[in-house]
Amino acid sequence: MANPDYTIVRGAGRAVETNKVLKNTYMLLSATLVFSALMAGLSMTLAVPSWMYLVSVIAAMVLGIFVLPRSANSSSGIGVIFLITGLLGFGLGAILTMYLALPNGPQIIGTAFGGTGLIFLGLSGYALTSKRDFSFMGGFLFAGIMVVFLAAIANIFLAMPALSLAVSGAIILLMSGFILFDTSRIINGGETNYIMATYGLYLSIFNIFISLLSILGIMSDEIGRASCRERV
Repeated sequence: MANPDYTIVRGAGRAVETNKVLKNTYMLLSATLVFSALMAGLSMTLAVPSWMYLVSVIAAMVLGIFVLPRSANSSSGIGVIFLITGLLGFGLGAILTMYLALPNGPQIIGTAFGGTGLIFLGLSGYALTSKRDFSFMGGFLFAGIMVVFLAAIANIFLAMPALSLAVSGAIILLMSGFILFDTSRIINGGETNYIMATYGLYLSIFNIFISLLSILGIMSDEIGRASCRERV
C-alpha cells in the first residue's frame, strides 16, 4: 500500500519542478524573441538580399536537428538556442524588408505581429489555465506537417496563390495546435528540458508570423489588383 505522505511529497515536488520548467521556458523564450528581433533589425539595416532567408532557415534547421538535442542538457545549449533564433531573426529581416517596400507594408507587418501575439497568448493561456492534456494531438499534428510540406513543395512548381493561402492557413492551424501540445507537455511533465521547450514554442511563433505575413500579403495584392481593374 502506497504511503499517502510520500505520494503528497512526490506530487508537490513534481509541481515545483513543472513550475520551474515553465518559468525558465518563458524567460528564455522572451529573451530569444528579443534577440531575434534585434537580429532582424540588423538584417534590415544591412539590407541583406531575400535569399538570405532561405540560407538562415536551412542553417537553423541543421542546428536544431543535429546540434541542439545533443547540447540541450548543458549550458552550451543556451548558446545554441540563441544562435538558432538569431539566424532565423536575421533571415526574417530580409523578408520584412520586402514587405516594407509595399505601399501598406507596415500595416501588414503590424497586423501579423499583433495576430501572432494574440494567438500565442490566447492558446498558451488556455493550456495553462485548463491544464488539459493535449498529447492526443501529436500524431495528427506530425501527419499534418508532412502533408503541408508536400503541398508547399508542389506549390514551388505550381505557383498558385490559392494553394499558398491554403498552405499558410494550414501552417497557422498546425502551429496553433503545437502551442497547445507543447505547453501541455510542459505542464504534465512530458517535457522537462526548458531549452527544448523554448525551441518548440519559438518555432510555432515564428511560423505563425511568417504565415500571417504571407496571407496578408497575398490578400493585399489581390485587393490591389481588383482596385486597378475597377479604375480601368
